[in-house]
Amino acid sequence: MKKITSIIALSITMAGFDSAEAQSKKEAVSQNPYTLVYGGAITKNEKGKVNIHPVKYKLNGIDIAANVYTPADYDASKKYPAVAIAHPNGGIKEQTAGLYAQRLAEAGYITIAADAAYQGASGGEPRHTDKPANRIEDIHGMADFITQFAGVDVNRLGVLGICGGGGYTLKAVQSDKRFKAVATLSMFNSGEVRRNGFQNAQLATIQERLKQASAARANEVAGGKIIYAGVASITDEEIAKTSTDLYREGYEYYYRSHAHPNSTFLYTTSSLFDLMTWDATTNMDLIEQPLLMMAGSKADTKYMTDEAFPKATRANNKELFLIDGATHIQTYWKPEYVLQAVNKLVDFYQTNL
Repeated sequence: MKKITSIIALSITMAGFDSAEAQSKKEAVSQNPYTLVYGGAITKNEKGKVNIHPVKYKLNGIDIAANVYTPADYDASKKYPAVAIAHPNGGIKEQTAGLYAQRLAEAGYITIAADAAYQGASGGEPRHTDKPANRIEDIHGMADFITQFAGVDVNRLGVLGICGGGGYTLKAVQSDKRFKAVATLSMFNSGEVRRNGFQNAQLATIQERLKQASAARANEVAGGKIIYAGVASITDEEIAKTSTDLYREGYEYYYRSHAHPNSTFLYTTSSLFDLMTWDATTNMDLIEQPLLMMAGSKADTKYMTDEAFPKATRANNKELFLIDGATHIQTYWKPEYVLQAVNKLVDFYQTNL
């Protein structure tokens, strides 16, 4: 395997969205035949280079859309280590999950980035359902698929979870021992935040929001219109007024610089029915695999990694790695921070796969 020594900066820049937001997203993704919106993305498959393979597979009756990346000079008759990558909340395979999948493929790994069920290009109704059990099953499903892919060494399978995908990864690997090495980046504990609010800012409204989730579920059962929480679109002025780095930079990332029509900050309000009673850090002592947890030193979400890491009391060779100077969202795309994260991942997987 080899370390990554350079990352091409993002070439797509987008003006602020207004009434033409949807059209702007379409124009951005049309610049890439695979609708990838990250910097240095593959634009065509070439012999001797990293290639991308769009695939579909069934998971519990739902069509899952994924991209598999194969290393340069890939030979299906040989055996390669593999890594499954779980995307952030609201994210899709064409954004940061794809970026890390491509970078790890450049280092010699077969990688897979899949859209969660009910999200992105994957099937499932109602759209944008965001329940922990589904997201965890998505990770098991990536393992199901990639371990059957030609050239994958099933005894050298790793996983990387980014943001919300990181929290779900911590839970998935507690039972799924096919994953031999576990890494998270900018881990986001979706249950804790949906329950308590970001940085515990909504403790006073927990019961009120549980009642709203209950009402939303009752409305769905009765055949009513699906009720959504979250943000559908946002103005430049609203972004500028957002006080937290996570959400201000997140809006810029998802609605401006790395926008994609399949990506959204919306989720069904009824998902809170499940999210608010869930926590990524329960039963962490079931993780015995080597564990690497990475976070930006300036990330306002770092407290979630700090909470989770000590609870992995039985993890082998566990390490907390700080990306100096990075905020949460900057670890998704900023070249110097992605470079640090990828090189750390390569070292980690080389040692443990």
